[in-house]
Amino acid sequence: MSALLACVGLLAASAASADSRVFIIANQPDGYGVDQCLARGDKCGAHAARSYCQSRDFDQASSYRRIDPDEITGSVPKAGANCNHAGCDEYVAITCQR
Repeated sequence: MSALLACVGLLAASAASADSRVFIIANQPDGYGVDQCLARGDKCGAHAARSYCQSRDFDQASSYRRIDPDEITGSVPKAGANCNHAGCDEYVAITCQR
């Protein structure tokens, strides 16, 4: 019986650790450099990515990087639509985990 409980516990732990989600957000340069850190995947973006994940009830950010609009399936607005600055067609993917 204890072996069965151990297996159930391991399966539950695996399912809990596998709970992750990728968020695609527009990279909007704001002059502070945080967006550029995220887009380049630099270490300086780790805090911003973690904060983003925590604001959505996740524990941590396991990765973050710039992605091309071609990598995104679904609707992505055309560059320049409702945008008046450079970089409107740039996106960042942040992978959050519980």
